[in-house]
Amino acid sequence: MNQAELRIRDVAAEDLATLVDLHALAFDAAWSEAAIAGILVGIGAIALIADSDNRAAGFVLGRTVADECEILTLAVLPVMRRQGIGRTLVERLSARAVAAGAKAMFLEVAEDNDGAGQLYAGLGFAAVGRRPGYYQRRGQPTVAARVLRLGFSQP
Repeated sequence: MNQAELRIRDVAAEDLATLVDLHALAFDAAWSEAAIAGILVGIGAIALIADSDNRAAGFVLGRTVADECEILTLAVLPVMRRQGIGRTLVERLSARAVAAGAKAMFLEVAEDNDGAGQLYAGLGFAAVGRRPGYYQRRGQPTVAARVLRLGFSQP
């Protein structure tokens, strides 16, 4: 994807339904409107949405508290994956987190999510833990999560 076609912006109140729809398309266990709305108004929330060709292509929700940022969710439309959207969203979230005083970023990723694992490894995240049975899958056994960390260089 031509990065000039990709626009990253702060999530606005009118984006809530779009976030719910994107999350449902990206994950087996979709988050409710109330869950996403609660994150958006929470302390330290950072919410960015990616638009491509005048449509929402993905979003990231993070929370910075004290000197840590956590990626709560990163969702990219399945047909838009592997085009740099997720990477760009995480990079922008990282920049915002650093500006808010974060020294590190954390997240959980399903062990069987190879695409996400490659994305995070390419961004410099390293495994620091494991959560057995963390992710529920429709009609399938639960999947463990890898806990990943990215340290930020301090100026």
